[in-house]
Amino acid sequence: MNLKEGYIQKTSGETKRYCQYLKLNPNTLEQYKYWHSSKNIWKEIPEGIRKAGILNMEIYIFNDMAFMLIDTPVDFNWDEAFGRLATYERQAEWEDFVSKFQEGEKGQRSEEKWHLMERIFSLKEALE
Repeated sequence: MNLKEGYIQKTSGETKRYCQYLKLNPNTLEQYKYWHSSKNIWKEIPEGIRKAGILNMEIYIFNDMAFMLIDTPVDFNWDEAFGRLATYERQAEWEDFVSKFQEGEKGQRSEEKWHLMERIFSLKEALE
């Protein structure tokens, strides 16, 4: 894929966006990408993500860093939603499975590995 072609986004209404990052094991990047492709991810994982109230989630890779964008309804409560998500079918198993592709200590919860990022610029807001 030519990355300069970009990714088409379909949006409707007002949403919130979160961005977080995670350091990956450089020796297992291809496996991480394989298991996160739409055709290989366990079906229960995206179903649980949507059930938790997340409208869209994307993961981007640069070298050994993963960046996740999460779009949610405006009334989304981060702690409540991710607390529910952790209880959904196969979610704990998935977190354990993908932990071997991520840097960090074994047994760390997702929120201990992923780090929320601060937005410092918005073109839309700058032009308002």
